Amino acid sequence: MRHFSGSLNGQDWDGYVIERPEDLHAFRAWVRRQAETRTSVAVDTETCGLKIYAWGPGFLRLAQFGTETEAFALPIEHGPQYVEAAAWALRILPDITGHNWAGFDALVCDEHLGVPLEETCAKVTDTQTLAKLIDPRQQMEGGIGSSLKPLSAHYIDPAAPDTQDGLKAVFKSLKLKIAEGFAKVPLDHPTYLEYGLLDVILTSRLRPRLERTLEKLGVPKRLSVYEHRVARICAQMVRAGMVLDEDYTLGLQADLSYDAERFADVALGYGVTSVNSARQVSEALLGMGETLTERTASGALKVDKAVLMALADLDRDWRPIRSRTPNPLADAVLRSKRAGKWRSAYADNFLDNVDAKGRIHPNVQSMQARTFRMSVTNPAVQTLPSSDKMIRRALLADEGHVMISTDFQAVELRVLAALADVKRMKQAIAAGEDLHSFTARLVFGEGFTDKDRKVSKGIGFSKVYGGGAATTARQTGAPIEAVQRAMAKYDQVYPEVGRAAKDWRIEAFNNRMVAVSITGHRLPLDRDRTYAVTNYLVQSTARDCLGQALIHMDDRGLVPFLRLPIHDEVLASAPKEDAQDVARGIAECMTFTLKGVPIEADPEIGLRSWGSLYGADF
Repeated sequence: MRHFSGSLNGQDWDGYVIERPEDLHAFRAWVRRQAETRTSVAVDTETCGLKIYAWGPGFLRLAQFGTETEAFALPIEHGPQYVEAAAWALRILPDITGHNWAGFDALVCDEHLGVPLEETCAKVTDTQTLAKLIDPRQQMEGGIGSSLKPLSAHYIDPAAPDTQDGLKAVFKSLKLKIAEGFAKVPLDHPTYLEYGLLDVILTSRLRPRLERTLEKLGVPKRLSVYEHRVARICAQMVRAGMVLDEDYTLGLQADLSYDAERFADVALGYGVTSVNSARQVSEALLGMGETLTERTASGALKVDKAVLMALADLDRDWRPIRSRTPNPLADAVLRSKRAGKWRSAYADNFLDNVDAKGRIHPNVQSMQARTFRMSVTNPAVQTLPSSDKMIRRALLADEGHVMISTDFQAVELRVLAALADVKRMKQAIAAGEDLHSFTARLVFGEGFTDKDRKVSKGIGFSKVYGGGAATTARQTGAPIEAVQRAMAKYDQVYPEVGRAAKDWRIEAFNNRMVAVSITGHRLPLDRDRTYAVTNYLVQSTARDCLGQALIHMDDRGLVPFLRLPIHDEVLASAPKEDAQDVARGIAECMTFTLKGVPIEADPEIGLRSWGSLYGADF
């Protein structure tokens, strides 16, 4: 058995690496002692990368177990006896600490050690979850961050050895790329082993410090229980995954490559040799008589997606605005770049990550954003426009199943009405009126047009997301002067929104620039962006509406049907003969009241593909 030792902030630690089957006796005896005393044990895994399901056997390399002073590492890739010992330890330990447990390690242990994630999640306290409840911001946003290293530096020891940087140096010395380093670094390399041992030592020491901080800040314990449960439900969705239509995806890959080249050729006709060259695109647009006014931080003319979409007369869902003649170069640049991006982000990604059963497993992070909104990555299907059916067509329900989509009805505006007590808006919701039409009638009068409704909708969302008149004008195609007049009228008909925003800013200022949601989530504000308080409170509360709905579904036994949470939508796969009942059950779980305002959802049953809910014929 190999021994490592060190000291962190004056407290010594010892680590032991199991090398032979006979070494497991010491490990088992240590685990029994921790179980008998109900000592919390941190658990971590070292793997070949992030492809939990696509990699197959050999993906899991090490399993580490540790307290604040002692740690053990088991060489899982050396044989089944180590797999069995790690699985036994996971089952016998009554109190486990993990870092991003439900988001990764629970899935790894489920798939590669055979210990169901439901079993481990039931007794795990996740230090990443606790850290985000203290401060959800990443380092680039002014926060501590949620990774183990910055958290350890902040709460444990600023001088803690950065073994990850050391590992990168090892990878470089072995002529390994970082992406392949974790898979190919020798299992007995001392830096690699110390990295694994320190992870559980640090995680063990981190937990009590975070718990004390949460108690000091007055964050209710029920919030931690809630977040751990939501994370477990999301992990179950990741494990389930979705069936990939591989033949369709191969054709999609070819079609997107063709489109990227075809629209690049259109751009070439206007003198643009690279659609990714902002200088070439801006010069060509100016030569066509377009006016460009926005600039980047470096002073260059801005031709980002927002600018090009307005010039191409397209809204955020790629639908025509019909406010101007579309610029053919802007349209071609947008479509070439989108086709190239979609090929790599979706078609290539799908095929690279499909597992042996023909499924992909998009990663669901249950509290990813600064406002705790859920995120779906690898692939990031939540970024698809609502008009897309082409990419969604590649993802299928199970054999004999159909896809079900259940979407909250205007949840952000309903949340705004509830939080700000917007009386006229609440009356409209209670009467079952379309909120955007109702607002357009108040702002523009009884004779409002479809364009007026679109402007009213844009203004409503600008109040939620913090956009101004210029953004609303660009997205709707309405003249900025008209949008400004409509915004002033909006403030008159819904005065509670402005008053509430002012009150929320004052409350945050008096709470050291932290707003607190009705569920207790802490939402730090930037001093130069206090206007974002409305956005943060509404988005965070809307997210908690979804989180609570998922818990209702868990109580009803509906989680096995769930596949993805996408913004305010829940995607499910159910047997065709049971689809009506499942859809009704999910909708009922997404229907409740928030401060007297009804939160409601509409279910829709499609065919086998996700794309069928958007117009695809399969």
